[in-house]
Parts: sequence; structure tokens; C-alpha cells
Amino acid sequence: MEHKHHTERQATGGQNDLVHDVVIVGGGAAGLNAALTLGRARRTVLLVDAGRQRNAPARGMHNYLGHEGIAPADFLALAQREAARFGTRTVEASVIAAKRAGDGHFEVALDNGTVVRARRLLLATGLVDELPDVPGVAERWAREVLHCPYCHGWEVRDQAIGVLATGPVGVEQALLWSQWSDDITLFTHTGPQLDDSARARLAARDVRVVEGEVSRLDIGEDRLRGVVLGDGRRSEVSHLVVAPRFNARMEGLAGLDVETTELRIFGQVAGRHVVATPQGATSTAGVYAAGNVVSLTETAIGSAAAGLMAAAALNLDLITEDTQRAVAAALPGV
Repeated sequence: MEHKHHTERQATGGQNDLVHDVVIVGGGAAGLNAALTLGRARRTVLLVDAGRQRNAPARGMHNYLGHEGIAPADFLALAQREAARFGTRTVEASVIAAKRAGDGHFEVALDNGTVVRARRLLLATGLVDELPDVPGVAERWAREVLHCPYCHGWEVRDQAIGVLATGPVGVEQALLWSQWSDDITLFTHTGPQLDDSARARLAARDVRVVEGEVSRLDIGEDRLRGVVLGDGRRSEVSHLVVAPRFNARMEGLAGLDVETTELRIFGQVAGRHVVATPQGATSTAGVYAAGNVVSLTETAIGSAAAGLMAAAALNLDLITEDTQRAVAAALPGV
């Protein structure tokens, strides 16, 4: 028996009637690894990528076995070539609308004027970092303004690191970063007042505390030089740790009616993410999700693994549907 591994096509046969097995929205680690997995499973895959990878400003990726320190752009180029080897087609575009059509397939409208169709969707759109509203923070983000010690800690070890408290997580960040440097300063900024327990814990790790709200960062010669408080005081730091609010990137996807929920860290609202099973299934049948859009604190290697898991579950879902169709077609009188 001949097995068919190609897109479905409506009777009209027009290009706009092509139905891909899967459309993946987002071309980061999760989306690309899912594309690789599905391509190797002989699925027809279209990857829609707007080119807004979250780690683009970073100098290197870390804790990714086999790719330690690789520049994000180099990693993407390598991953894109690998996915393309197995038939993945990529279009550079943004999604402006998505919905389930009357025939059960999904329709995804792109900002280049085209509409693409798919049996299943995989959302790998990542997240948006909402940074503290302090002049200079956005300018130096992913350079000297950091948030993850597992991403950047080794590179800034033993340097003067400040932590900007915007909630209760600030104390925990200061304690965490003290593993990489003995020169840690917690700026209380807009965080809650420190109680005796918090002060004792900080003192035990030799973390200095500077009270008062930060007004701006002192930047010169294309680098961070220090932190300036509202009363004019200045503290020299080489790097500043912040706690962004992480929000799943969902522009153009409201029509899919995918459930989202808040993420809280140490009682602080840290963002909003898509609700999905460990295999990537969302609240909307046929729509899967993987990577930072689901797990807001995930690193690149974890997002890639999530892309693999979601792709495998999605492929099994399609096999189940294909089998049901084949059985129905074989039944007498059908």
C-alpha cells in the first residue's frame, strides 16, 4: 500500500487551498526543534517566523550542551539549515489573525497578505520581556542588564553586580547571584520593605543593601558604569540584575481562544503564559504550544526539548486522525 506524505489539497487545487500538516508559529529553539522532529516524521511543515527572537541581543547562549557560548544568530542559522534538510519551509512574516475554519482546518492570516492552512498549529512564539521603567535599563538589556545567572553568571563572575528590587523576588535574586560574586548590592527601589528575616539572610551572604528609589542608570563609553538614586547618590556596578515581567507573545492569536494564566514567583506576578500539558496540548483542540510561550522561565535547551515533545505528541495526534479516516474509508457502504 502506498503511504502518502504530503499536504492535503482541496478539490479546487489552488495554492491558497494547500493544507499543511502543521504550521509552526515562531522560529526559536522550540519552533525549530519541532520543525526538525516533524520533518523527520515526514510531515509537511510551514514555519512562520517574524524574526523577533528574545535572545537576539545576547552575545552568546549558555548551558546548551554542544553549543556552549554560540552566538544566537549562528545557532539559528545552523538550526534553520537542519530543519530545511527535512522539508520545512519557512516564511518571514507575522501572524495577524488565526482561527479554525468551517472545515475544521486552521487558517492563519499573515502580514504579507497570504492565508495559510493547517491541520494542526504549534505555537512557539516565545515571550515579551517587560522591563522596569528606569532610564537606561532597556538600552543595556542583555548586555549589562541581566536577569538569569544560569545564562550570564559565569561571564560576570566576581564583578560588582547590583540587583534592582521591584518586588519580593529581589531578595531571592540577590541571594542567588551571590553564588557568582562576593560583590552584590541590593537596591530596594520599589520593592517591599525588608523585614528582619530578609536582612539577616542578605547579611549572611554579605549582600549590601542600598535604600531608596533608583532614578536612572549611569551609562558611558557604551557600558553601564553605575546606578543613580533619586537623591543623587551613585553606586558603581558593572552589571544590574532586574526582574522583567514575562508575557507570552500572543499577537494575532486571540481567535484560537487558547487559555492563559498568570505566573507567580515568590508571590509576585511575573507574567502570563499559555496553559499546556507536558506534551504541549493547549485548551484548544489541535493547537499545541512549546517553549517560553508555555514555560516563561525556560532556557533555550529546555525550549528545544519542549519542541520535540510537542512535535511527537502532535504527530501521534495526526496519526490517530489518519487512522480513523482510513478505517472509515474501508468500511462497507461508507
